[in-house]
Amino acid sequence: MSDSPWSPRPIKLRDRVIGEGEPCFIIAEAGVNHNGSLDLALQLVDMAAQAGADAVKFQKRHLPSLYPPGLLADANTAEWNFQYLLPTLRDTELSDDDFRRIRAYCDERGIRFMCTPWDERSLAFLEELDVELYKIASADLVNLPLLEAVAATGKPMIISTGMATFDEIEASAAFLGERDAEFAVLHCVSTYPAPFENLNLRFIERLKSLGVPVGYSSHERGIAMPLAAVTLGACIVEKHITVDRTLPGPDHPASVEAAGIQKLVRDIRNLELALGDGREKTLSAAELQNRQVLRKSLVATRDLPAGTVVERDMITTMGPGKGLTPQRLDELLGVTLHRDVAADEPFTEADLEGPADLTMHTGNLRRRWGLKARFHDLAEVQAMKPELVELHFSEDDIGHPFIAPEQPFEQQLVVHAPEFAGQRLLDLCSADPAVRTVARDLIQATIDRTAELGRHFAGGTPAVVIHVGGMSMDEPQLDIDEQLQRAADAFRSLDDRGLTLLPENLPPRPWYFGGQWFQNAFTHPDHLVSFCTELGLGCTLDISHAQLWCAHSGMPLQEFVDRTLPIARHLHLADAAGIDDEGLQIGEGVIDWRALLEQLERADFTWVPEIWSGHLHQHRGFVHAINRISALGGL
Repeated sequence: MSDSPWSPRPIKLRDRVIGEGEPCFIIAEAGVNHNGSLDLALQLVDMAAQAGADAVKFQKRHLPSLYPPGLLADANTAEWNFQYLLPTLRDTELSDDDFRRIRAYCDERGIRFMCTPWDERSLAFLEELDVELYKIASADLVNLPLLEAVAATGKPMIISTGMATFDEIEASAAFLGERDAEFAVLHCVSTYPAPFENLNLRFIERLKSLGVPVGYSSHERGIAMPLAAVTLGACIVEKHITVDRTLPGPDHPASVEAAGIQKLVRDIRNLELALGDGREKTLSAAELQNRQVLRKSLVATRDLPAGTVVERDMITTMGPGKGLTPQRLDELLGVTLHRDVAADEPFTEADLEGPADLTMHTGNLRRRWGLKARFHDLAEVQAMKPELVELHFSEDDIGHPFIAPEQPFEQQLVVHAPEFAGQRLLDLCSADPAVRTVARDLIQATIDRTAELGRHFAGGTPAVVIHVGGMSMDEPQLDIDEQLQRAADAFRSLDDRGLTLLPENLPPRPWYFGGQWFQNAFTHPDHLVSFCTELGLGCTLDISHAQLWCAHSGMPLQEFVDRTLPIARHLHLADAAGIDDEGLQIGEGVIDWRALLEQLERADFTWVPEIWSGHLHQHRGFVHAINRISALGGL
């Protein structure tokens, strides 16, 4: 709690809150960097909007209200630097009509218009423009009449603190607090550009004692210091922008150009994600995957029949980390095994707890349902009597040996095409023809192998689930229409061999190769619908992926499903949370399963549970998923 005499509170705008715990409010400061040109001013609005800034800010002056007539008539009567400043202020002044046009253009571009009033006449004009949030320049921190006039509008204000002592800052803050004004303060060093050794960023901590939101107005070169300020708790960042840092004018050298403001907004948003809440250490989906691959499990040193009492020499550690963690070694000692454990096989939780009930309750399953499998556990999965088997192929599985049964299997076959080959992701959307060719050839090989295997599955026409591509590592890509068109052209070159090809919707931030990527295409339902409609295809609807994209975009899951259900032929069912936590057990994420299952009753499709690591420990995760869906009324 602050020691200040007024209650600390955030700034509340119509559609935004500025304060501790909220996303950093990023102001792209156009200032006078338009050099008096309306066209240049509008370009600065475009630059701020394209970067994703929260606001673009200008400055409004009425020079006769700021300086006496004699000084305006003869700048030589003032200090030498005023002789440079006054012509600059005159040359960079925009007309009232220019400001009206800028205000309207900000609305068109969807970015908040802000402005600094340097005098009360300018404030009265800006009130006509319905400015929602004012900025007060450092020079006017001590201008109590202007602060009082802004406070009287009832609008919040952000005040820079350059050139001011803490006593001056505190006095003005107390003045505004007594008037119940809503305001924030920005740490600022008013030199252009400011030397790094003068920034004193830790002063942000001192400003927090005022009990109001604190931010940073950046006048130094580069974009690193605003990031440091956010790390120290700044919830507002202001940075000057320009179309060309070499233009004449006082602020251009300390400004950033289009690439700079884009990177600054990007880096602040990434930093906010990276900071977390500091309370708990949680594991990402990729860490969980890597933990399973890289960690060790307790495994048997030799074949152990059921009834064996486990002793130390019967146990060693070996990867991967699919079984009991070595930290539970003491718990395993002395346990009587209720099952046969083969040499090198991991011990499991069930070995400590006793046999688990893995009975599947399928009476409420009205649509054809299945289980996911790999070649190595196909026989185990088929013994569980699913109506469909979805084989998830790796690149090597395309040539995997297969012994044909004497009689065809009863199940329908679905094959999930490989997602990568040779340590590279398959991408039919890529702008690189060589990348598209590799992906196209491997998918065709998958189709060919599926047609061959499909002769031994009697449950219906085989299908192939395909991740079409459209991912990027470092930055999102915006050429979605071009990506979709390249993928459509690649699909047209495929020979479907009479099979059903099913492109799948993808999550916004997928985990590949132990790291997080951007998924650009095939996330929005319209991507999938337009692509499949153009090619006359159905789709695989992955509910977990859909929920992640809905959390990312704000679209309700019900709307996503409504748009895609008419083309859905096969479903992957799992829960999800946040924008990247997929494959959760049914009921352990954020999805309202009762509402979803009722919505899905409108369509016919096949489906499988796709719980992460659901195949482990006798397919326990898949069994639990099916039983939970059955308990909710089935599908």
